[in-house]
Amino acid sequence: MTADNAALQKEASFHIKIFRAAAPYLIFNWKPFEIIWLILFGTVAVALTVFYDSGFFAFTVYLAGIICVVLAAKGHILNYVIGLYNCFGYGYLSYANGLYGEMCLNFFFFVPMAIVGMMVWKRSLKKERVRMRALSPRHLAELVFLIALAVLAGGWCLSLIEGQNTPYLDSATNALSISATFLMTWRYKEQWFAYIALDVLTIAMWFYRALAGSPEGILMVSMWTAYLINAAYGYRVWSVGAREDAEDMETSS
Repeated sequence: MTADNAALQKEASFHIKIFRAAAPYLIFNWKPFEIIWLILFGTVAVALTVFYDSGFFAFTVYLAGIICVVLAAKGHILNYVIGLYNCFGYGYLSYANGLYGEMCLNFFFFVPMAIVGMMVWKRSLKKERVRMRALSPRHLAELVFLIALAVLAGGWCLSLIEGQNTPYLDSATNALSISATFLMTWRYKEQWFAYIALDVLTIAMWFYRALAGSPEGILMVSMWTAYLINAAYGYRVWSVGAREDAEDMETSS
């Protein structure tokens, strides 16, 4: 067996273990809030898909998205697997609605970062979840400053593209998405601050597209509203987890 084949077999074995572990986890390890949240927004997705005739594809993107973000809030590595489908699907919907920044972000950043994130989290698992940590106040302030610069520069570049809708809003969502993704990959709880801001702006962006006649607009507004509620929940879960993991590190050192 060649080294390449051995590496592929080892990676395949890892993914099989994830899916075997996922079945009982997905069925039995949900908290009441998470079950109610999934049922509520799943029902909303069905109703909006039928009422606005958004199509089955947009519905599957929505469903994958809400399952993915709940698993991320729980610190479960399977969120990256489900997130891959959501990235491809959401990227296509963004392209169809003239949101080219969102399209490029999903196809060329989120997809490869999902793979990177899975590899990083694999090395930092603690029973059913990943180990969590927090940024220092200084590093958090530096991050906010860099995000603001990125929004201004990205908005100017996107405004030069013919047919681009809401360039600075699109730029803000891109900058926040990139920041949140890196924070999530490296297991920082402050990712949820970025996700909360991102969700608010993205709701506004898709609401604008809905007013412009987009058939998927209202469904995407609903999906990002679900993300917003989940982001607040995720911050709570990760704050507790980061504190517990910091205490464990102090105890073991």
